[in-house]
Amino acid sequence: MTNRVIGLIGAMDEEIELLLGEMTHNETIVKSGITYVKGSWLGKEVVVCKSGVGKVNAAVTTQVLIDTFGVTSVIFTGVAGALDPELQIGDIVISTSCMQHDMDVSPLGFARGVIPYQKVSDFPADQELVSLAAKACDGLGEVNYKVGRVLSGDQFIASRETVKVLYEELHGVCAEMEGSAVAQACYMNGVPYVVIRSMSDKADGSAHVNFAEFTVDSSRRSHVIVSRMLEGIS
Repeated sequence: MTNRVIGLIGAMDEEIELLLGEMTHNETIVKSGITYVKGSWLGKEVVVCKSGVGKVNAAVTTQVLIDTFGVTSVIFTGVAGALDPELQIGDIVISTSCMQHDMDVSPLGFARGVIPYQKVSDFPADQELVSLAAKACDGLGEVNYKVGRVLSGDQFIASRETVKVLYEELHGVCAEMEGSAVAQACYMNGVPYVVIRSMSDKADGSAHVNFAEFTVDSSRRSHVIVSRMLEGIS
């Protein structure tokens, strides 16, 4: 039976540092300009990396994890802008699926978000990983979370009008810049994934947050969630 190798992609240096600080038997490899650290954490074989910003970086990072390191599942953590009006800063979203909101070929008759001539455009997350993430969030107690569709695009969303469209038409609960690329690469390779995002803003330009402080708190929270998920993976 093939050993499970878990790919952990972080969006922030602070997240990566917390993970690397507890790993053992580390081996560092640079591929396509991305640094990958392979080692052991909580008795599991893991490969940790930071993808960089945007869908291309995320897709390349994920494909390298699959081709070079043979990961059998991928967990992506980071921050996002809330689309669901019930979400507040600091709340967490766990992906049921991921879709590209900036994929728009509507002049040719395709619905927004649909990748032309492809059967799947909304890439489902792995139910086991979703359940493990939800259980980990339940254990945090004071943190609210939602499970829903994550939307991705190479855009920073800061418009109330755009938020309304993405929430009402594409039914996204949050917007970010990498998750759907991770999801599509995993789907195309048959590798389970989940995206976990902490809400840093309301995606409408209205939120004012000390991002340095938020980053520290978010990174610690993500660290706890991922560690509890790993403990639950058989």
